Amino acid sequence: MNLLNSALRVLFDLLLYPFQALPAAVGLLVVSALAAMGMLWVFKRTSNQERLEAVKRQIHAGLFEIRLFNDSFRRIWSAQLGILRNNVTYLRLSLVPMLFILPPLALVVAQLQFHYAYAAPAAGDQLVLTATLDEGWQDSGEVPVSASGKPQATLELPAGLVAETPSLWTPADRMLSWRLRVEQPGDHVLGIHIGDQQFSKDLAGSRPLQRRSPVKPGRSWVDQFIYPAEVPLPADGVLANVALDLAPAEVALPGWKVQEMAGVPAWMTVFFIFSIVFAYALRKRFGVVF
Repeated sequence: MNLLNSALRVLFDLLLYPFQALPAAVGLLVVSALAAMGMLWVFKRTSNQERLEAVKRQIHAGLFEIRLFNDSFRRIWSAQLGILRNNVTYLRLSLVPMLFILPPLALVVAQLQFHYAYAAPAAGDQLVLTATLDEGWQDSGEVPVSASGKPQATLELPAGLVAETPSLWTPADRMLSWRLRVEQPGDHVLGIHIGDQQFSKDLAGSRPLQRRSPVKPGRSWVDQFIYPAEVPLPADGVLANVALDLAPAEVALPGWKVQEMAGVPAWMTVFFIFSIVFAYALRKRFGVVF
């Protein structure tokens, strides 16, 4: 998983580089158009276009039958059953191309998430850094602990970041936490020392459009799929992950400032709206029926 994520990071860094000084909507517009064309191309080659067209005609015929015979309950009931059967067939036929479209689309969404979902920290912003220890962290005996059982960790911060609190230990969650303050935005690398082991977490803040992640994952391939923006923590380390509570980013459209809604990032709303519009606008040029 790490090898795939490394290749995708390089690819999307290059793809989005021309848009780093532009409003987020510009880059999302271009990426949405490319995604729509890619999905149309895959849909056409993996779907039964002739059968889809035939099913659509049957659905339209059922609707016309209801209008023509609106005084016959038997004909209306028969037409509605036919429409229902054809809709089920239509969904079944559409499922096949979705099996080819969704996996690469998920990888694209995962990469875009870490370029567009999180705002660059500004001077004066406060962040909470958390380091979660792996299950069984005490078994190795490599983690020094205080008399109270708290793991002893040293925080190494670059110029521009200041720790406002000492580490807070939450035993139930196996979590060490620090509150940080941004004095000078920039591209920072935070260091955490635990025993003889050293861990790092990136905080990119020099430009609005940059790859930044709230979590540096551990060895789990699921976590690496969800958080692909950074190289994962060492597999033999005592940390399960390192996280920062980054603020969500907004996307400005003409007359509409899109914000995170019900947990859905602003960029994702814009991306899918643009993608749907492009897909419908280009479907005839690609010769796609859906």
